[in-house]
Amino acid sequence: MANIISSGLSVIFLRCVSDLVSGQIRYSIPEELEHGAFVGNIAEDLRLNVWELSARKFRLISDDRKQYMEVNLEKGILFVNERIDREQLCRQSSTCFISFQITLDNPLEMHRVAVEILDVNDNSPTFSKDNFSLLIIEVIAPGARFPVESAHDPDVGTNTIRTYQISPNEPFSLKVQTRSDGNIIAELLLEKPLDREQQSTFHLVLTAIDGGIPHRSGTAQILITIMDANDNAPVFDHQIYKTSVLENAPKGSLVIRVNAADLDEGTNAELTYSVTSHTSQRARELFRLDPGTGEIRVQGVLDFEEANIYELGVEAVDKGPYAMTAHAKVMVGLIDVNDNVPDVQVTSASSTVPEDAQPGTVIAVISVTDQDSGENGKVHCDVDMNVPFKLKKTLSNNYKLVTNDILDRETAPLYNISILAWDRGSPPLATRKNILVSVSDVNDNAPRFTQSAYDVFLIENNTPGASIFAVSALDPDLDQNGEVSYSMLENQIKDVTTSSYITINSKSGDIYALRSFDYEELKNFQIKVQAQDAGSPPLSSTAFVNVIILDQNDNAPVIVYPLAWNKSASMEILRQSLYPGYLVTKVIATDADSGQNTRHSFQILEATDPSLFRVGLLSGEIRSIRKFKDQDTTTQKMVILVKDNGQPSLSSTATIFFSVLANVTQNLSVGSPQPRNPVRLSELNVYLIIIFGSISFIFLVIIIFLIVLKYKQDMNTNHYNPTTCCCCRRMNSNNASNRRPAPKEFFNYTGAGETLPISERYHYTVCLSPEASKSDFLFLKPCEPTLPLNHLSVRDNVVRK
Repeated sequence: MANIISSGLSVIFLRCVSDLVSGQIRYSIPEELEHGAFVGNIAEDLRLNVWELSARKFRLISDDRKQYMEVNLEKGILFVNERIDREQLCRQSSTCFISFQITLDNPLEMHRVAVEILDVNDNSPTFSKDNFSLLIIEVIAPGARFPVESAHDPDVGTNTIRTYQISPNEPFSLKVQTRSDGNIIAELLLEKPLDREQQSTFHLVLTAIDGGIPHRSGTAQILITIMDANDNAPVFDHQIYKTSVLENAPKGSLVIRVNAADLDEGTNAELTYSVTSHTSQRARELFRLDPGTGEIRVQGVLDFEEANIYELGVEAVDKGPYAMTAHAKVMVGLIDVNDNVPDVQVTSASSTVPEDAQPGTVIAVISVTDQDSGENGKVHCDVDMNVPFKLKKTLSNNYKLVTNDILDRETAPLYNISILAWDRGSPPLATRKNILVSVSDVNDNAPRFTQSAYDVFLIENNTPGASIFAVSALDPDLDQNGEVSYSMLENQIKDVTTSSYITINSKSGDIYALRSFDYEELKNFQIKVQAQDAGSPPLSSTAFVNVIILDQNDNAPVIVYPLAWNKSASMEILRQSLYPGYLVTKVIATDADSGQNTRHSFQILEATDPSLFRVGLLSGEIRSIRKFKDQDTTTQKMVILVKDNGQPSLSSTATIFFSVLANVTQNLSVGSPQPRNPVRLSELNVYLIIIFGSISFIFLVIIIFLIVLKYKQDMNTNHYNPTTCCCCRRMNSNNASNRRPAPKEFFNYTGAGETLPISERYHYTVCLSPEASKSDFLFLKPCEPTLPLNHLSVRDNVVRK
């Protein structure tokens, strides 16, 4: 078989013709090609680039159950997917096509492809039997013809049987004739009279030869037996019988009855009917002849669309000792019934239509056919009423699908148009065809922001270049009509253009800060953003973006009181007679931030004696917890932590030194606390030491002078009593000889924000010790354990009496 096919291919050339009329592409290939055999370049014939096949979803829809053809999407080649046997596919039809439909999307294209299967001479003529017998009565006259068995060749066209030959043998010759249906028959011609006594049998070789290249042939043996005389042959009523039958006639239906008569009697007049070998194989399958009655009945499924007429050769043979035969033809015509639905073909289509298309725009060209005939083949066509499209008839069974109303892609971007076609048969048959039409976009919609105004909350000290917000505008249009770009309309922010502060990504709408914002300088500003599509002409809309700067805890508390002394600490002088709850001082701090970031809390971070002072958590007031004891250190150090309420919180510290004065007779040391490592004293400390030293020295001289003076007076008046244990004098400043009005004094305490008046003058009680006479110096000591709180005023680090 492979050699036969290759031989056929060497002679039959591949014919690939692209027929673009009526939207069809036609190819021709021989049968029996192997899988993968080239059929045609479908991409080139469709005028497509190869890459479009995949991009546009190329699909091949076969009309048959088997997928005989396939397309290589990478090369655009149509190739054979399955071996094709033309005789099996189309039997002996003169034409054989494999039809399928090709569809492409974006835009929608539909093409009808028909591949004609050319016959290859791959079958030899064959006879139904290898040996045939022919009985001829000897009295038959020369010139008589005897039909011989016809061979069958499933090939068609030039590859089917073209002639018959017979081996040379007198007195017979072979006459070859072509019937009206194209079949070739052979008949034996008796050229000379027969003489049974001379030769009773003849052996002939009948050869059937087809027209293929190279030729193929088949043979059969014919045994001719010369019989004794049976001088009357059967005769049919008609040489040609004509009848018709419905194509949907059920099996067993009577088609016609043939009848022949024989003038002989007895067995010579008994007839048997049969179908001759001239009858096609298909006719034999569809009809059956009863050998006794001559009735022809339906035994297969008839189809008017396959063939509308069939020819059967019948013969009648008598039963005489020398049987004689009569021949006739039966012509059976099929009557069409409405058994085929209309076929709707879209031969030209546009898959997209612009939404601004005017009514009457042509979308597709549609042809409707029906394989039935007469009224059964007359077709009406229409579309659904709920779509803005209609059909306009152009020619017979041809229509144009046009727009019937204004289209709006945003409302209906896709239409599934249903076309209904029905015939006039009884009952009518209908078919429905759907066409997908997409509406292409025009720029008829401006971009729309999701909001007309946006509020953006941005924490200060943001990172320059970071995105702070993103605006979004929606455009229901497609492609460049819906491609939105963003821009910022210029305005002034504190005499500076907006572009100096903010920039926007034209594609994504992301807004970026070009600088780091400071809440203390700029608390809010507004920008105007525009969204514009890329249509022609472009459409745009605007929105406002309000940027609100949020405070961040970026400023630590600043301690404004007490002022730092020596750039690191502050000095406070206290009285030794503290009482619990006494307001010592107050720590005051400010913060450049706002809100919770400016709420301060105070705590003691370090203290010489934690049990002596406490600080208010929120007020910053430093108060005494208990009374001052003699064993307490007179110099107290305290480190106060001031912390804001931000996240994370920031803090500052204040170092305060407290000098506690025991009383006015004591040498007040209000200088700097003695550090472990001596440092240079400040000028203020030096002045204080000099003042305190001078006052102490003058006061001591005056006391000594008064004692000496009193001693001399007592000696002169002899009123001296050595047993006196104590001479106590109460010195009152009111009794002073050179009295002058005492100015009203105030205790100025800036830390607490108060000024306290001193209600009484200073009073001292001096006691002379008996031991004073024994010493060179008189010492003063207070008769009271402590001085009253209002007897001592400390101002500007100077002790006043």
